Amino acid sequence: MVQQKVKEFLNNYRMDFTDLQFETILNGFLTEMERGLADEAGSSLQMLPTYIQAAADATINRPVLVLDAGGTNFRVATVVFEREGRVRIENFKKYPMPGVAGEVNKDTFFETMARYIKDLVRDGQQIGFCFSYPVRMFPDKDGRLIRFSKQIQAQGVAGELIGENLKLALEKIGGRRPGSVIILNDTVATMLAGKAKPEYRNCDGFIGFILGTGTNCCYLEKNSNIVKANSLDPAKSQIVNVESGGFRGEFGGTLDQEYDRTTVDPGKDALEKMISGRYLGGLCQVVIKAAADDGLFSKAGSEGIRLLAGLTTADCGDYLENNLNYNNPLAAALVNGVDEDRATLALLIERMIERAGMLAAMSLTATVLKSGQGLKPEAPVCITAEGTTFYRLKGLKTKTEYYLERYLSERHRRFWKLVEVENATLIGAAVAGLTN
Repeated sequence: MVQQKVKEFLNNYRMDFTDLQFETILNGFLTEMERGLADEAGSSLQMLPTYIQAAADATINRPVLVLDAGGTNFRVATVVFEREGRVRIENFKKYPMPGVAGEVNKDTFFETMARYIKDLVRDGQQIGFCFSYPVRMFPDKDGRLIRFSKQIQAQGVAGELIGENLKLALEKIGGRRPGSVIILNDTVATMLAGKAKPEYRNCDGFIGFILGTGTNCCYLEKNSNIVKANSLDPAKSQIVNVESGGFRGEFGGTLDQEYDRTTVDPGKDALEKMISGRYLGGLCQVVIKAAADDGLFSKAGSEGIRLLAGLTTADCGDYLENNLNYNNPLAAALVNGVDEDRATLALLIERMIERAGMLAAMSLTATVLKSGQGLKPEAPVCITAEGTTFYRLKGLKTKTEYYLERYLSERHRRFWKLVEVENATLIGAAVAGLTN
């Protein structure tokens, strides 16, 4: 009874995973990938060349400074690769990402980061900078920010070179001037971290996948297929940053649209707003309140739910783990409700997570197919996955793997393994800093 009413409610708003046509969405994603490589106007996938070839191995026993600008935190460390695949991470520190707590201007943005790293920078030192936002890269491995995502607010930074402005900020505050600053995003860093592990050397190819605050994929593409960059050597390949969170198509529901209008950038990052940690909690809040309005909860339960505000993805996951922990806002909202209210709420969240897992698997299936890799069972494609949401939100990883098996393995006959590398973005940024 509860399962049926929850499914019918979600179907009514086209919000259930059963409303998704996997292969239709997949074909749309692949089409957008081709359009993005050709630089066709209107493509929702930017398909950004990185100029990183992912061919060389990192230098042994040479320290490299690594930076990781994520959706919430700015991390700093020194990384050293030792023999037999061992990695040493030193001087690790974590700071708030500038622009996450409120709007900052360009000078404050770069100077804040410069102060974070001032004491670690040495003259001429290579820096691997994992910068997890859409960036248009150049052959010298510096990159110009296209725009911020994940709700970062920093005026005047879009259109600016990240590495060069960081150097100028260091000089302004009296710091040393480093050598090259190699810019890459967290997805590319994650892919490189998987490639750096000796135990994965038998793999046919490598994919990077992020599902944390945001979401993204990357893969190795032939330069000859990157039509929009006609100066590339057609005999070589490079990593392409898909910016998969931007994908849009005819696959969302009416409550997705309602939630999108409440964000700071309506109309953008459609896929990301349906599956990533920064948004999934807010989307669930919209869905749960609509369910209360449609009579899925008791009167007392509905009254509590209508008072919900600021629901996070972590709140949703914690509720599934323990629905009687009244420190959780969802459990507290139903304190005067009935047992069926708690079952209804759990099912709503679980089905939203299954939808997210299905869409995550779709983006990965498209990326593997576009890469042309994973054709041999003895040498699967290695999908290196990173992100707190992916690993900690109950059911998300399990459902993603279920749909990968169902579609990527069974329907498209590709062989794959999904792996986790500890400190992947730091290690990958170090690889990039030492090999470019």
